[in-house]
Amino acid sequence: MHDHAPAATDFRSGSHRRLLVLSLAITSTVMVVQVVGAILSGSLALLADAAHMFTDASALVIAIIASTVAARPADDRRTFGYQRAEVFGALINAIILTVLATVVAVQGIGRLLHPGEVEVAGPLMLAVAAVGMLANALSMWLLSRAQKTSINVRGAYLEVMGDLIGSIGVIVAAIIIIATGWVPADAIASLFIAVMIVPRAVSLLREVFSVLAESAPKGTAVSEIREHLLGYDGVVGVHDVHVWQLTRGAPVFTAHIRVDPQVLRDGRAGPLLAEFEQCLADHFDVEHSTFQLEPADHEECEALHD
Repeated sequence: MHDHAPAATDFRSGSHRRLLVLSLAITSTVMVVQVVGAILSGSLALLADAAHMFTDASALVIAIIASTVAARPADDRRTFGYQRAEVFGALINAIILTVLATVVAVQGIGRLLHPGEVEVAGPLMLAVAAVGMLANALSMWLLSRAQKTSINVRGAYLEVMGDLIGSIGVIVAAIIIIATGWVPADAIASLFIAVMIVPRAVSLLREVFSVLAESAPKGTAVSEIREHLLGYDGVVGVHDVHVWQLTRGAPVFTAHIRVDPQVLRDGRAGPLLAEFEQCLADHFDVEHSTFQLEPADHEECEALHD
């Protein structure tokens, strides 16, 4: 076991919960600024981005609660612990994103169909959107490392990424309004935000359902694992192989291994199991693995009892 002390200046090395709290503080502050800016400037795009910020703040609160629950130790009823709480938190985030995209799209289309006498203060809209872009970039940097190992943090990371793209869209619309006076650019930016939300929601939902369906983690080749295990001396067969994940970064592996009966008679079962576990940890990043050793004639015995 190696102890790598994080650099004191690298805030990304903190716990998932602390990073989410920092991101929540940044998001909430910018959200208030955007709401005030939207009211003063009359920008629908800025208000849509503020609404997205509000949704992200709510999602971050959910993520923080989920990460707290997931840290609870396993017990006799929930033997794998509470790590799946992160998955349910991500599912709620994805649903929020879907609702948000629908609301923003409806409002944007309504503004295009019935523009009325809308006036948008381009310079103020530009200034507030620029603040939002910088804040979102900071939040993404804070969450960039943790999102690789936690589906819950990844959900928050994707939402902040959407905010960043949305802020850029608002900036472009503000520049167009300032340069040409073409106000519909504001509504178009709102629709742009809605369109950018959909792929993120779909991606997160796909990953959540993959975990809940107990599919093999992305990038895990079961056939390669089987070949590695078959390469050990005394192993004659591998069957009933199962690979799934409790949440992102927490894969679980089980398998039945048929070995030459001489392996069991020579007392080599213990060392062989240790080699299997080390193989899964080193080559496939699977820390939790369970193996059942069976003598080579085990299936024949089972067949006689059928």
